Amino acid sequence: MSTWILNGQVWNEAAEQLEVKHVRVENGVIAAIASGADGLPDTAGHETIDAKGMLLSAGFIDMHVHLREPGFEYKEDIASGTRSAARGGFTTIACMPNTRPVIDTPETIKYVLDKAATEGIVRVLPYAAITKNELGRELTDFAALKEAGAIGFTDDGVGVQNAQMMKDAMSLAASMNMPIIAHCEDDTLVVGAAVTEGKFAQKHGLKGIPNESEAIHVGRDVLLAEATGVHYHVCHVSTEQSVRLIRLAKSVGVKVTAEVCPHHLILSDEDIPSLDANWKMNPPLRTPRDVQAVIEGLEDGTLDMIVTDHAPHSAEEKARGMLLAPFGITGFETAFPLMYTHFVKNGKWPLGFLLKRMTTDPARVFGLPTGSLAVGAPADVTIVDLEGEREVDPQAFASKGKNTPFGGWKLNGWPVLTMVNGAVVWSEL
Repeated sequence: MSTWILNGQVWNEAAEQLEVKHVRVENGVIAAIASGADGLPDTAGHETIDAKGMLLSAGFIDMHVHLREPGFEYKEDIASGTRSAARGGFTTIACMPNTRPVIDTPETIKYVLDKAATEGIVRVLPYAAITKNELGRELTDFAALKEAGAIGFTDDGVGVQNAQMMKDAMSLAASMNMPIIAHCEDDTLVVGAAVTEGKFAQKHGLKGIPNESEAIHVGRDVLLAEATGVHYHVCHVSTEQSVRLIRLAKSVGVKVTAEVCPHHLILSDEDIPSLDANWKMNPPLRTPRDVQAVIEGLEDGTLDMIVTDHAPHSAEEKARGMLLAPFGITGFETAFPLMYTHFVKNGKWPLGFLLKRMTTDPARVFGLPTGSLAVGAPADVTIVDLEGEREVDPQAFASKGKNTPFGGWKLNGWPVLTMVNGAVVWSEL
């Protein structure tokens, strides 16, 4: 049985406008795309989904998420995390290895992939750790992890502190045509700090996390990437200095790519209202100057994609306060509405730019077959209501994590249907 998705508004990149299209899905792929100008297609013998004039997009791709399983299932698990992703319009997500046990063996990769196949509802691509137990002391078995299904190597959650260890990892990854994905943080500069160096830290007498804690690793690593030829990808860029270094590295031909999160594009440390730990994330919210720098970096292509860094925690953990609570906020279910409302609806970006940074660009950077609405492509599709306004209600999240600074915000651009491989995995239509 095939399905026609009717009356969808599809972004035409060449014309820079939305156009009515009808999309036929068959055997998990996009089989045909018909113009709305030609009227409705013959749907006899086909199932139909009426997109009702809403945005019809390729499924969103999130290359930086935390599903918490194995080991932290009270925060999130693969079942709840993928449901949350689907509600956010994401059809492909890449999960970080800082679980317990750490995803550093073929057996753990297999566990995640098997769980995703049986309990998940979107595509799950696992990263493997660079070093055993993410301790920075001994490299993992890259070849075995690649064979098991890892899509890249990262010690996300901690920075690789030893330069020789990072260079060895990059050389090995380059020889296997695999990427190194880096959480950039110099540990010696962040001990005992929970927020950035800035007005909020000064006001509350807190030790601040300096920008250079991130940028030092970025600078070191782009030099190592240049020396080794590896594809080096920088996680959750948050500082002006990091953007400047990545821009320079790209200009001289270093194979470096980078990502940025919605919260670093929208919020600064001056927006933090109190010592509420729902505003605590790593990297922390930076200064307004840094916010402007990452926006400009995304706009000019220095930063390649938007990711959520979806990082759910329990309410009890976040209740410990700014100093003691763990870093991280949830991201799946607010990402597109935040970006659409703040940048597209306000006229700062064309809709196509946002869609590109959440679909075709992550697919391009990581060599994925998804991310486009084209005949023959996997039928990963998201339908979005651009007009309807809703209030962010964390208690209604599908994620176990309710930790977000965006509770109560009124936003437009809410996903209403998500299809993966031709199957509707979540729908409000």
